[in-house]
Amino acid sequence: MAKASPAEIKELMKATGVGMMECKKAIEEADGDKEKAITLLREKGLATQAKKSGRAAAEGIVTAIVDGNVGVLLEVNTETDFAANTDDIKNFVAAVAKTIIETNPADVEDLKTKTISGGTSTVGEVLTELAGMKIRENIVIRRFERREGVLASYIHNGGSIGVLVRMETNLSADQVAEVGKNVAMQSAAMNASYLNREAVPAEVLENEKTIIMAQMAEDPKMASKSEQVRAKIAEGKVGKYYSENCLLEQTFVRSDLFEGTVAKYVADAAKKLGGTIEVVECIRYERGEGVEKKADDFAAEVAAMAKGN
Repeated sequence: MAKASPAEIKELMKATGVGMMECKKAIEEADGDKEKAITLLREKGLATQAKKSGRAAAEGIVTAIVDGNVGVLLEVNTETDFAANTDDIKNFVAAVAKTIIETNPADVEDLKTKTISGGTSTVGEVLTELAGMKIRENIVIRRFERREGVLASYIHNGGSIGVLVRMETNLSADQVAEVGKNVAMQSAAMNASYLNREAVPAEVLENEKTIIMAQMAEDPKMASKSEQVRAKIAEGKVGKYYSENCLLEQTFVRSDLFEGTVAKYVADAAKKLGGTIEVVECIRYERGEGVEKKADDFAAEVAAMAKGN
């Protein structure tokens, strides 16, 4: 049985919201396999659907902009929030986003070779000068997505989360702008893993059903029921999984505008506008997803906790 490291325990705690000692036991029982440890915790009823992996914080800016029929979602990371809040970084991020719109680079490395929007130097040259001469800390253009079509964007809390929504519609972009923004705000707030139930991989769904069956087996009220009955109950519980993890099946958070699911909100809005609207893609970036910050003294905390048990 593998011994759980402080870093593994901390990561599992962040992913599940479960206490330290239970996470330690789960990691050791799973021989260090994080996904298996999450499953074990869920089977015991200690954890709900795991948060998206790698929610460790990092500094920087996420921006989402739409210019005509082109939209960009971009993340640029810095070492400190102080640097992220400087005009130099904000202006750089805005210029890089415009460069992506104008030049349609293949990836980050290709982007660095493009002449920055409104300037004469390449994005890479400006990045090097900014990091070495002005900001004096590491700056990373981490990722971006560029889309064309009828688009809407939303930026939360000054750049902590950015969302880009793409729609298919027979209405004008101006007519559906508010609908798209409200869907983007929903994504920012609720962080759905999938757009709709059709997007959920079969293996994910089967794993969810297995976990539900295991949870019922742990429940004295359910343990006495036949496997066939429990299987039917599990099918019913899958509906809750969809409503929590699929954007269009979530309850619309703007209840002041509409009460029902996101899909029904979109359909209702389209009907009122006299056309059709289909949300076909939603991309969400959260600043620092998967980026490790400097470790704190979590090892001492684990050791102290272990001594007390």
